[in-house]
Amino acid sequence: MVRVKLDAIDLRILRDLQEDGRITNVDLAKRAGISPPPCLRRVRALEETGCIRGYHADLDPDVLGYGVKVFANVGLHSQAETDLLAFEQLVASWPEVRECHMLAGETDFLLKIVATNWDAYQRFLTTRLTAAPNVSVVKSALAIRSSKNLPGVPIEAEDHRQTAAG
Repeated sequence: MVRVKLDAIDLRILRDLQEDGRITNVDLAKRAGISPPPCLRRVRALEETGCIRGYHADLDPDVLGYGVKVFANVGLHSQAETDLLAFEQLVASWPEVRECHMLAGETDFLLKIVATNWDAYQRFLTTRLTAAPNVSVVKSALAIRSSKNLPGVPIEAEDHRQTAAG
């Protein structure tokens, strides 16, 4: 794990970018209390160290017709590293799967899957997920509503931690 030294200005930049990825460098610099050129250098350095992995738009799945969100607990027959990697590569090719987490415990993977409706999810489940090599069990949990969905990590600009994992 790479350790990156972050000062209060870096933390402020990260917090502000996480809240608004479209903020201009001029506004970001003002909020951080520095001029635009060093602000841009800091942002580039944060990108290079991997603290900032990318930028994206936060899309509303319901507005775009993806009204079904399912969390699927997936168990595999084999947990050999090659089998785990093969499953992860297969999952990466499925656009319906928005998140994939390998877990410790009874479940091998937790998948967050979106679908246009329950029938679409059932088709995905039966034709792709349960049919995938090495899959032994899938337990689906339909999300009824989401009350919190924040990207990233909690960052306080006044946070005085000197290092962060990158």
